[in-house]
Amino acid sequence: MICNVLKLFSQNVHKNSLIVNTILETQTSFDIIFIQEPLWLAIWTILSSTSSEGEELVSISYHSNWLTFARTPTNQSDSPRVLTYVNIHISCLHFSLWNNIFNYRDISCISFFNQGFIFFLINIYSDSSQSVLKYLKNTEVNIHNIIIMMGNFNIRDSL
Repeated sequence: MICNVLKLFSQNVHKNSLIVNTILETQTSFDIIFIQEPLWLAIWTILSSTSSEGEELVSISYHSNWLTFARTPTNQSDSPRVLTYVNIHISCLHFSLWNNIFNYRDISCISFFNQGFIFFLINIYSDSSQSVLKYLKNTEVNIHNIIIMMGNFNIRDSL
């Protein structure tokens, strides 16, 4: 079963695109990479019907060997704080982003198919006020076949 051999890597990159690019180049033995706090950059100015200066096209790091999964931001203050990269070598498992389960900037829920079953992987980022944990506490979701929920939870022991 493929679930027993998937290799995952998780890293908070603190809005540093150089770290993301380095991870994508060097961590090729991993199947899935969870990133927390990616940097969203204005990469181009595009024509706009509402602004004579145009609108900024905002994006994250992409790499030809990795499929990228991220919620589409509705505005600059809504940029996702989690990304999931899937190695193209396992793309035959038909990965998909599920925004209808969690449509929250700090949660990425992706699925894949294996041997007729659907499995879920969840990437989490929790800021210092634990907003995502409060969101999860108040959100009722019934998901079967979650393989892993991991990320940066920012939960520190006071001791």
